[in-house]
Amino acid sequence: MAQGTDIRTWFRGAWHEGSIPIMHSADHGAWMGTMVFDGARMFERRAPDLDAHCERVNRSAEALGMRPTVTVEAMVELILDGLQTYGPRAAVYIRPMYWSLEPGPGFITADPESTAFAICLEEVPMPPASASATLTTTRYHRPTLHVATVNAKASCLYPNNQRMMLEAIAKGFTNALVADAHGNVAETATSNIFMVRDGEVFTPIANGTFLAGITRARHIGLLRAAGRKVHETTLTFDDFRAADEVFMTGNLAKITPVTAFDDVRYELGPVIRQARELYWDWAHSLAAVPATAPRAEPAQTATPGRG
Repeated sequence: MAQGTDIRTWFRGAWHEGSIPIMHSADHGAWMGTMVFDGARMFERRAPDLDAHCERVNRSAEALGMRPTVTVEAMVELILDGLQTYGPRAAVYIRPMYWSLEPGPGFITADPESTAFAICLEEVPMPPASASATLTTTRYHRPTLHVATVNAKASCLYPNNQRMMLEAIAKGFTNALVADAHGNVAETATSNIFMVRDGEVFTPIANGTFLAGITRARHIGLLRAAGRKVHETTLTFDDFRAADEVFMTGNLAKITPVTAFDDVRYELGPVIRQARELYWDWAHSLAAVPATAPRAEPAQTATPGRG
C-alpha cells in the first residue's frame, strides 16, 4: 500500500496514473535487494536540492554495481514535468529509483546493463510546524562500509532501521537514537541528528556508517552563513543527555524538534526556530515549480517488463 495519495509513476518512457506494477518476481532487484532510491520534496511549489537528490540516486546505483541510465539533468526535467500536474498547494514526495533486472557475474551480483528506472510521485502532506519526536536507545547499530552498502541510499539497508523503529515504538517513543559500531551516536532510525549546547550546534561527523544527508548539509551551511557555530564531531549519548536542544533533519519534514531522549526533556529553543526559519527562507528564494500545466490524460498502464 502506498504512503501517499494522487500517485503518478514515470516508467518505460511515459507518465502513468497511480501506483503501477513495475517489477517482475524474477527481477534481480526483487529477490536480491539490488534497489536504490532517493527522496526529494516539493512543498509550497519549491523543490529544494532536487538536482542533488538526483545526483545521489545515480551514485547509489553505482555503489550497488548498477549503471545509471538517466542523467541528472534529464531526471530533473522529468520530475519537474510530473510535478506541474499537481495543484498549487500540493506537497509531493519525489522518489526516483533504480533496480537490476538480471544477475551479473557470480549470479548474486547485478548485471549493470540491465538497470531499470522509475520515478514515483506521491502527495504526502508536510508535517505541521508543531510536530516533534521522542527518542530512546536501541540495541541495533549502524553498520560500516565493510559489511553493508552504507555509501548508498539502498533499500536493503532499511530492515535494520525498521527494527530500530519497532523497538523504539514498543518502548513508547517515536524514534531511536542510534550508535555506530564504536558506540558513538550516528543518527536516528530515519534522520540525521543535531544537538545544541550553549548556543553552538553539534552533529555526528560523517564516518562512513550513515548517509550525511543533503538536508543535513543544507542546514549546516545555512546556520554557518548566519553566524552560528556548527561542529561536526564525535558525540556520545551522554552529550545528547546534556544538550539544551535536539533536532532531526531529513527530506520528509526538513527539520523536526526532539522533545525527549528517554527521561531527559528538551524545550523548543531558539536555535531550532532559527534553523527552521533559515531553511524556509532559503527554500522560498528558489524558483517556484510551475503549476500551470493542465492535468494530462493518463498514459496506458504499463505492463511490468524488462527495460
